Amino acid sequence: MGNALHAAATAPWVQSLALLCLCAAFLQGGLDKVRDFRGAVAEMRQFGLAPAAPIAVATIALQLGASALIVSGWYRWAGALALAAFTVIAAFLADRFWAAPQAERQRTANAFFEHWGLVGGMLLVAWHDLGGLRAG
Repeated sequence: MGNALHAAATAPWVQSLALLCLCAAFLQGGLDKVRDFRGAVAEMRQFGLAPAAPIAVATIALQLGASALIVSGWYRWAGALALAAFTVIAAFLADRFWAAPQAERQRTANAFFEHWGLVGGMLLVAWHDLGGLRAG
């Protein structure tokens, strides 16, 4: 039974599925911004980012482009590091739980720390892609 479980868990399609799942939030976010660009610009303004339209375009390009790198395997490490950095910045911009009203603080704190889970996943992808498993 152990060999069958190992074979199933290490099948190539599992890695592809895991990478797609890890990128799902960024793919959804980028596609949503493309579909509602005015909303994307408004979101940039809400976070005090200017000029809002070019930053929205850059955000879309980063979310979709880095996700494509990760899923395709071409410069996967670069896409993962880019999304890790983006996620750190996004967490500090969007989920400032320490400044949130008390009623929203727990939800915002949860989102803040969930972002760090994504950062960790992206760092693991970059580490693995750059040969981290061989270095140990």
